[in-house]
Amino acid sequence: MPATIVVGTQWGDEGKGKFTDLLSKEMSMVVRYQGGHNAGHTLVVDGETFALQLVPSGILYDHIVPVIGNGVVVDPFVLLAEMDKLARRGVDTTRLRVSGNAHLILPYHQQLDALHERHLGKAKLGTTKRGIGPAYADKAMRLGIRVQDLLDEDIFRQKVEGSLTHANKVLTKVFNRLPVDPAELADKVLGECLEPLRPHICDTIDLVHTALEGGQHVLFEGAQATFLDLDHGTYPFVTSSNPTAGGACTGAGIGPKHINRVLGIAKAYTTRVGSGPFPTELFDEAGETMVTVGREFGTNTGRRRRPGWFDAVMLRHAVRLNSLTELAITKLDVLDSLDTVKICVAYEIDGQRVEKMPYHQSDFHHATPIYEEVPGWKTDLSHATEPGHLPPAAQHYLDLLEEQVGVPVSLVSTGPGRDQYIQRTA
Repeated sequence: MPATIVVGTQWGDEGKGKFTDLLSKEMSMVVRYQGGHNAGHTLVVDGETFALQLVPSGILYDHIVPVIGNGVVVDPFVLLAEMDKLARRGVDTTRLRVSGNAHLILPYHQQLDALHERHLGKAKLGTTKRGIGPAYADKAMRLGIRVQDLLDEDIFRQKVEGSLTHANKVLTKVFNRLPVDPAELADKVLGECLEPLRPHICDTIDLVHTALEGGQHVLFEGAQATFLDLDHGTYPFVTSSNPTAGGACTGAGIGPKHINRVLGIAKAYTTRVGSGPFPTELFDEAGETMVTVGREFGTNTGRRRRPGWFDAVMLRHAVRLNSLTELAITKLDVLDSLDTVKICVAYEIDGQRVEKMPYHQSDFHHATPIYEEVPGWKTDLSHATEPGHLPPAAQHYLDLLEEQVGVPVSLVSTGPGRDQYIQRTA
């Protein structure tokens, strides 16, 4: 069965959108399987920049059916605003389909998110305050409201009232805030969101399986990345869902037999946003180059990302967690000006060399990177589109990454544009 998963292998912001867009040429359907509008994908097409939040990257191709799967949490106001913005730029959004089983983010989820984060003080997690965590928490507590509930007004009103019975107690008794009126909220959501969304709501599990059973190629697109995974990331500095490849099975309603390709996306260096451990983090000129040249600021939030050298220890673990078949390396061109480039090949923990990701968080917090240093290429890579265009030092760097990580680097991005990439292997 021809299914491909695209997954981030670091702490997010690896450039998944670009390669999802690239692979979409060969696909019939692109399915987003988890996360919410806390993640942004930036695409540059013919000099135009498209910043997507909820809408799958395949929306820019007329032949693609873009699908928001059941594992996604959807702010209906944000989704409609994004669709409207795309439509005003000439992008056809009528093809978009949204799972009736996806859960809704409503304004009180965002209010709770911001209050919880403020309450944590110095121990804050660095959330985007978009309501993602509270919406997933409601889902787990069986208090969630699903997209399909919009189609039955009585059920929707009942569920809003039931969910707010719990949320209002937290707002009023814990945070000393005013309660949310369930009738007013239901009126607003139904009045502003129901009719525009109605044509897009469907049984996406049947839609996806019909495509797969018909031999069509389907791409499953994750948001965030491996080390932000709720189960496998650097907990508690993680997201509230499962961005790893296995999350595509639950978040889109497919079994593993359908999957024959898992493409991991990694930057040629590493970044993360918000709090949490980061062994290779840089505070020097090289790190500043990564931020300024790589424009390392959040697509949605504008937050400055923390830079560091490529961490092969993490990537080896990501290969295991996702069953990666290959890697795509992004932003290689950001390192063009550096005299030397480093790769973390192991950690030193309590005087011992460790080549595997430590399972205990205290060990990871205290890990000191052990680097292998290679010469920089000091060449502008922005016009490189063939393997032979890469200077020997850049080729050596990619070969070393392959050797350290254990899977082939099949694709390399040399700039933000849709056509700025090199295909190294078929």
